[in-house]
Parts: sequence; C-alpha cells; structure tokens
Amino acid sequence: MQSSLGVAPNLLSARLKLLVEAGVLRTRTYQEPGSRHRQSYHLTRAGEELRLVLAALQQWGDRHRPRPSGPSSLRRTRSTGEAVSVGFIDEEGREVPCADVAFVANRGSAD
Repeated sequence: MQSSLGVAPNLLSARLKLLVEAGVLRTRTYQEPGSRHRQSYHLTRAGEELRLVLAALQQWGDRHRPRPSGPSSLRRTRSTGEAVSVGFIDEEGREVPCADVAFVANRGSAD
C-alpha cells in the first residue's frame, strides 16, 4: 500500500491509525506462514458509506489529475462488471449535470 501511494511509512501509519480511531477502518491480524503477524485494514459500516464519496473523489482525480499510467483502479459493478460513474440523480432517476445542481439552505436546519 505504501509504495502505491508514495507516502512515507510513518505518515501512512499515522493516517491509518487516525482512520481506525475515527471508526472508518478496522484492523484484522493475520499471519502468513513463516512471517510475523501483520494488520490488514477493512472498511467499517461507516467507512462503507464513504465509498460513494471516495469514488467521486477518484473520478474527479482521474478526470482532472490523470496519471500517465492511467487510473489505479476502475469502478465496476460486482454483478455484471460494467463500468459505473458517480453523479447527481434526480427523484425521477435522471442524471443531472453538476452545473445544474444548487446547494440551497435547509430552512428546517438548526445551523
């Protein structure tokens, strides 16, 4: 993971620890034969709910900050393998262009 992200080990460790403390990730201990115990990281339920946000950020990066080697991963359905993208959908199920979406105050909100 560290080499694919291009970050220092101490920085990656600190960020993973923060995500575990925030309840986004959980760890599992595993051990391959002849190796020391290691931790694998997995999304929690709260982390799973961030999948849409992460996919949107990845999609933005692929479009506006493309890597010379192409995207590091693709978004596909588990059931059919077809490509999927993130976007705004109205109540009728129609895709709405970003430029047509307005964020308006929620009058019932306390903030």
